[in-house]
Parts: sequence; C-alpha cells; structure tokens
Amino acid sequence: MIKRLLEAVIRRTKNDTFRFDDSVPFSAIVELLVTKLMSLLRGFRVSFFIGSFSKLYLGKSVKIQHTKNIVFGDNVIIGDYAMLSALGKGPLSIGNNVNVGAFSRVIISTSYNDIGEFITIGDNVGFGEFAYLGGAGGLSIGKNTIIGQYFSAHPENHIFTNSKSLIRQQGVTRTGIMIGENCWIGSKVTILDGVTIGDNCVIAAGAVVNSSFPDNVVIGGVPAITLKSI
Repeated sequence: MIKRLLEAVIRRTKNDTFRFDDSVPFSAIVELLVTKLMSLLRGFRVSFFIGSFSKLYLGKSVKIQHTKNIVFGDNVIIGDYAMLSALGKGPLSIGNNVNVGAFSRVIISTSYNDIGEFITIGDNVGFGEFAYLGGAGGLSIGKNTIIGQYFSAHPENHIFTNSKSLIRQQGVTRTGIMIGENCWIGSKVTILDGVTIGDNCVIAAGAVVNSSFPDNVVIGGVPAITLKSI
C-alpha cells in the first residue's frame, strides 16, 4: 500500500512513468517516506515565512539567506547541507520540480559592495552534489537540463591588465551565463563568464567552457570545442 501510494505521488509530481524497481526492499521505501516527510516539514517553515504554498523539501542543515528575494516553484528539493543566498539586484528564481544536490552552493553575490544580478533555474532542472552556481553577472539555466556533480558556473571575471597593480584591486567584468533547455552537462564541468549554451546540448565531463555554442552539439575539452553535432 505504501509502495503504491509513493509511486502515485512521484508520478504526479515528478515522473509520470515512475515505478519502484522490484528489488527495492520495503524498508528502503519506508525510509524514503520518512525522509521526505521530514524534509517537507523543514520546508514548510520556510514556505510559511515567505508566504508561499508550494511544496518545498529541505534536507538536513540547509542554509538559506535573503529568503525574501527567493522565488520557489512547486516540488523543489534542496539536498543536505546546501546553501542558497539571494543577495542580488534580481531574484533567485527556482522553477517547479527542481533538485539541488547536497552540499551545493547557489549564491547570487559574495560581495556586499557590488552585489550581483540574478540566478534563474527553469522547471525540471536537476544538478548533483557539490555544485557551485554564481549569479554575479546573471545566470540562467533552461528547463529540463540535467547537471552532474561538481558543476560550477562563474559569471564574473577579474581584470588583470595592469601588472603593477594587485589583481584583487583591479575590479571585475560581468557579462552573464545562459544555458539552454534540455541540456546534459557532465560532472566537473566549469562554465565561465560570457558563455551561452544552446538548447539540446551535451557537455562532456571535465570540460572548461569559455566560449559560446549553438543548439544541438556535443561539447568537450579544455578549453571546450565542438566534438560533433546531434
């Protein structure tokens, strides 16, 4: 009964074809149910504080800063020990059915004297553990994009043209990063400022992306290049 109930909930909220593998023991299903209920209770406190009625699931020891500048969609899952910080000119906007991996950092600004722009995460986006998403120059991730562990996006660059001055005192440039819809980004990918990734792209694990790419290509390497068309 519990198994069928959970399957029905998951089908309605995340994956309409979901079915538990026959090898999953009943004890694991009960543990999943308890974990989900606990994370939903944690999320309810935050939802109540910001006046939102969307389902928000918070893992253990999640830290959220500048909550009033966050827009949560429905059925958002924030993994254990993750951090969200929304100090920015624009909001941290998280769409429906988004999964933020454990230990990840989603931070618009790390500087209080020159705050960043925004972060927008589309519907059905999921990224793995230990990701870092910055929003200094603006970051947008299109819907249905899936991202592996240790992903990082840095929409900001340091100026270093004056060899007689400290780099940390020369300021920064900010252009922004845009990632299209329905992309698959492998683990340990780094995307740098000024990059636009088209729709339906695949980025190979470990790539460092410092230039833009069109729709429907496979990208890989350091620095990244087009490997083939899809």
